[in-house]
Amino acid sequence: MLAGHLGIRLVLQVGKIVPLPAPADVVDAITQVEVTNDAEMGDGFQIIFTLGKDQAGSYGLLDGGALDPFNRVVIAVAVGAVPEVLIDGIIAHHQLVPSNEPGMSTLTVTGRDLRQVLDLEEKNEKYENQSDSVIFTRLIGDYARYGLVPQPTPTTDVPIELQRIPRQHETDLKFIQRMADRNGFVFYIEPVTFGVNRAYFGPETRAGIPQPALTANMDAFSNVNTLSFSHDALAPTRAEGSILEPITKTSIPLPSLPSLRIPPLAAKPTPARRKVIVRDAANKNSAQAATAAATNAPESVKGEGELDTLRYGSVLRAHRSVGVRGAGLSYDGDYYVRGVKHVITSGVSYTQQFTISREGTGGLLPVVRP
Repeated sequence: MLAGHLGIRLVLQVGKIVPLPAPADVVDAITQVEVTNDAEMGDGFQIIFTLGKDQAGSYGLLDGGALDPFNRVVIAVAVGAVPEVLIDGIIAHHQLVPSNEPGMSTLTVTGRDLRQVLDLEEKNEKYENQSDSVIFTRLIGDYARYGLVPQPTPTTDVPIELQRIPRQHETDLKFIQRMADRNGFVFYIEPVTFGVNRAYFGPETRAGIPQPALTANMDAFSNVNTLSFSHDALAPTRAEGSILEPITKTSIPLPSLPSLRIPPLAAKPTPARRKVIVRDAANKNSAQAATAAATNAPESVKGEGELDTLRYGSVLRAHRSVGVRGAGLSYDGDYYVRGVKHVITSGVSYTQQFTISREGTGGLLPVVRP
C-alpha cells in the first residue's frame, strides 16, 4: 500500500494467478500509475518504477520476479477508508530506460485487463442449438481461475441446426465481441473486489442511481478542472436492410426497433440524418439485426474533462451514468460514462480524465444527484 497526500492511498497486488500484496521494494519504487477504463477500447494500465542497481550490477526490482511478463496485477485506490479496485489485469510489456545518473533509470510496465487471457488462442468451434448468452457463459467458465464470474443478459434467439449453427473461428474474446455486436450488447470485465471480476454481457447499464455529479461554474461546489462538450449532428444513423428467410427464401425487411440504450438520457434526441444499409444480417434474425443496428449507432453529444479528485471525493467509474450540473440547460443532466483515465503520481496528485456521452441535448430532469 502506498500512501498519498490527504488520504489518497494506492494499493498494488501482484502474482502468477492469485495476486498478493506487492513486496515493499516494488511499492516504494512506484512513481506513477495510469489506469484506463474505456467502454470502446477496453481497459489497460501502465506503471512507472524507478530502478537502482545492486552490488552485483543488476536491477533487483526487474529480476525479482514480481513484475514478470504475464503476471497478474491488481491496482486499487482509496479516496477515504475503503479501496476500490480500478483494474485486474495482466502484464504484457516492459520498457527499460537505463540512465547514467544513479536512481534515474526507469521501468515502465504495461498491461491489459483480464480480457487479455481470452485473446490468446484462436479456435474453430461450433455451438449447435445454443443461444449467445449460453455460449458466453460456457466460454467464461473456462477462466474461473482468474476470478471471472459470468453475468449475461439472456438472449432469446436459439437457432436450430436447419437455420444456422453459431461458429467460432477466432479467439474467445473476438468471438464474444462479435456476439455482443450482433445483439446490440457490450462486453467488459469489471472488478468487483480483490480477485473477483464480473464478465458482463448485455445492454449498456444506464439504470440505477447515478454517480455523484460533475459540477462546473458553481464556485465552491465545482469539482472539475476542465469540462467541454461537442454536438455532432451527423453522428446518429438510421439503418435499413433485409434478411433472407432460410426456408422460404423470402427477403424480409428489417423492422424499425428502438435502441437497447435505456432509459434515454436526453430530452431532445438528435434526429438521424444519415442512412446506413445493414450488410451483415445473414446470421441474425430480423429483430436481432434491427435492434443491433439501432443500438450500435454513435451518440451525438460527447463531453470531456478532468476531475479534481479531492473535491469530487470518490472514484468515477465507466459503464455507469453520472450527472452534470453548471453547464447550462442544453448540456446539464445525466450521461453515460464511456471512459475514465486515472493518473496517480506517488505522493503528489490523483486526477481522473473522463469521457461521457448521450443521444442529444437537454436533461430529462431539472436536477441531478449532487
